[in-house]
Amino acid sequence: MLRLRNVFLLIVKFFYALCSINKIIFDFFLSYFRPGVGKTTVMREIARVLSDEFQKRVVIVDTSNEIGGDGDIPHSAIGTARRMQVPEPSLQHKVMIEAVENHMPEVIIVDEIGTEAEAHACRSIAERGVMLIGTAHGEWLENIIKNPILSDLIGGVDTVTLGDEEARARRCQKSILERKAPPTFYFLIEMRERHYWVTHKTEKSVDTLLRGKTPLVEVLLFSSTCFFFFFFFGGRGKKKSSTRVISFHFL
Repeated sequence: MLRLRNVFLLIVKFFYALCSINKIIFDFFLSYFRPGVGKTTVMREIARVLSDEFQKRVVIVDTSNEIGGDGDIPHSAIGTARRMQVPEPSLQHKVMIEAVENHMPEVIIVDEIGTEAEAHACRSIAERGVMLIGTAHGEWLENIIKNPILSDLIGGVDTVTLGDEEARARRCQKSILERKAPPTFYFLIEMRERHYWVTHKTEKSVDTLLRGKTPLVEVLLFSSTCFFFFFFFGGRGKKKSSTRVISFHFL
């Protein structure tokens, strides 16, 4: 917001729906992104598809009212999903727990996880058997691993000292980094561009990166005609990589 001669410029965001998300299989997943790649639009459509087409009880913890809007009645783009507004950003973790305890949700969507308390609340929700979908700021999986606050979402990272025999067997240094707990989210989605996503199986990708190797990932490319393609690839060095392509058309 800019100030010019005592007049404030109001930034208005217009909502619109995104087609074809209903062909993606949902589970516990974390989406991380850089600004401007369409994260909010995707979260809206996920809420609508899960609530309207999959008949799930969906609760959105809307931190900045970007998903459901700031009015008394939530925006129609989220379907029949319920929206819980957060009075103060510092209270988001409490609203997340309140949503589980008081609203009996089957799915909780959390926008912009950014504090340690919110990361712990996510783990608590996941352990209660509620499907959890969240977003966080970051461009690559390595950013989440190195972030001391958000690394708990992918299981956390700890330094482990190996014995001499184990270090020789692994052909590595005696002090290495390892994942210290199961991840909160089963899957991770890097939204690199509006129509270019990279998905990870959290445990395998994190463990592979900590060993200094390239993980096996799945790339989703969306086109304006609502096609998307899957590419499976991985490995580097002497290991061969494999590629498989599948195309879908959304009717």
